[in-house]
Amino acid sequence: MTAIFYTQSMAHPPQPPGGLTDKHEHFFFYGVLAVLALRAFTKAQWRRVGAATALGAIVFSSLYGVVNELHQRFVPGRSYEVADMIANATGASVAVVLVWAWSIIRRRSETHDAL
Repeated sequence: MTAIFYTQSMAHPPQPPGGLTDKHEHFFFYGVLAVLALRAFTKAQWRRVGAATALGAIVFSSLYGVVNELHQRFVPGRSYEVADMIANATGASVAVVLVWAWSIIRRRSETHDAL
């Protein structure tokens, strides 16, 4: 969270490499933030990943994205964009859904191995 806040506080942040846009960065980094939040909410236990923890991680990350976008209004040379907020929420959602699906697969394989 500190790295995201620091970068979004810069008047001229570094540009993404290659043909990537800042939307790709938002998607990726808020996806990582959401997965880390999910890990914290579940105390790093696959069996604890469920609808409530997944939704909590998505909401937490998305709201952090909104707060940071609003914060950028006060940073000289920066502005907020609704498209960035959408990229934040989409990245968080996709990442959490993928991890949730992986946790279901992993739980089923552990249960199958135990039989």
